[in-house]
Amino acid sequence: MSHVHEVFEQMKRRDPDQGVFHQAAWEVLESLEPVIKRRTEFQDAGLLCRLVEPERVIMFRVPWVDDTGRTRVNRGFRVQFNSAIGPYKGGLRFHPSVNLSIIKFLGFEQIFKNALTTRPIGGGKGGSDFDPKGRSDGEVMRFCQSFMTELHRHIGGRIDVPAGDIGVGGREIGYMYGQYKRLTRSWEGVLTGKGYGWGGSLIRPEATGYGAVYFLEEALNAASDGIKGKTCTVSGSGNVAQYTAEKVLELGGKVVSLSDSGGSIAIPGGLTTEMLAWVMDLKNNRRGRIHEVAEKFSGVEYRAGRNPWDIACDVAFPSATQNEIDGDDAKALVANGCKSVAEGANMPSTPAAIDVYKHAGVLFGPAKAANAGGVATSALEMTQNATFDSWDRQTVDDKLRGIMRAVYQQCASAAEEYDCPGDLQAGANIGGFLVVAEAMMAQGVV
Repeated sequence: MSHVHEVFEQMKRRDPDQGVFHQAAWEVLESLEPVIKRRTEFQDAGLLCRLVEPERVIMFRVPWVDDTGRTRVNRGFRVQFNSAIGPYKGGLRFHPSVNLSIIKFLGFEQIFKNALTTRPIGGGKGGSDFDPKGRSDGEVMRFCQSFMTELHRHIGGRIDVPAGDIGVGGREIGYMYGQYKRLTRSWEGVLTGKGYGWGGSLIRPEATGYGAVYFLEEALNAASDGIKGKTCTVSGSGNVAQYTAEKVLELGGKVVSLSDSGGSIAIPGGLTTEMLAWVMDLKNNRRGRIHEVAEKFSGVEYRAGRNPWDIACDVAFPSATQNEIDGDDAKALVANGCKSVAEGANMPSTPAAIDVYKHAGVLFGPAKAANAGGVATSALEMTQNATFDSWDRQTVDDKLRGIMRAVYQQCASAAEEYDCPGDLQAGANIGGFLVVAEAMMAQGVV
């Protein structure tokens, strides 16, 4: 058994019930076989054993009172996974599916994603099984204040800087930041995704979606191609999906789908800027459902209970949640002409789906590279906070585009160096790992 397999088997024995984390860890570890064979000092130092074990796991109860006066209790998490290259950085997810396995998977992914951004930020993640959907502003505020009352002990501008994720937008960030200031009497960049005017950065809401499109554009440009004229399927209808669609339209592409947990819409004529503005209002302000788009606009078909992966396209942007594309979905994509996949969500493709992409020669931009734009711009927000500065929109967008170019180049060059040219998944894993591994080696056994 190879050293990589030994590490993975030991990890599974320790935490046998954390399947999603196992999936994320093996996706990385499998790619590192050639690195460990070439760089034997990593094995001698037990580096992989340390890498898959979080530096710190924090779990806590979150009691709060709903609008009827009933006391509720949720569970809170923060996994501080690796600080070798900088303070822990990663979002907070509020969703009923949240458990320790999911938070560990997200935090592990964040280590390598953050390293690829060229920013000095380590990997972490957190959240709660609280569901903000259908809750009043008062209920969300009381929950966020209780959550931060415990979390504030473990974070700080040079220690751990959370951001938003699924279920955590500007409203939730605002309530948590207010409580942090109340408890610590400190104004610092301890949360990113803040509102503009009180420490937030322009382009941050757009960054993950824009970044996914910028990453794919770099990959296509390397093959003398581009986004213009491409038909694109997009899943989800939240922040990432909205701004992916916006940037695709800006670059001359055509968006033919969106979705939510109830189903998907097919838009054969292509999403218009008018439709997109309406979807943004529907989802961000009215908190409605995607089927309402088909009721509002002609030429839009609602497909209840179905995802968009059987819709003909050149490019797919999975932008909803983990494991949303399985092997059969990937086969449907390939059969309908898909040539490129750029992951806007975290780990949206199962291992079986990735195997289908590779066998079919699909250009595959893995999440830890393609969706790194969000955390990269969070790091830019941290820089602005640290210097009490505020950059204009164009400055931040230019920096984001430059970072996504650097992310692509790291993936491509690492894949080339380790004899798997064109394999951006392996390149992302290897490129991110090497940045973190060199720092861990320099800092000793800690």
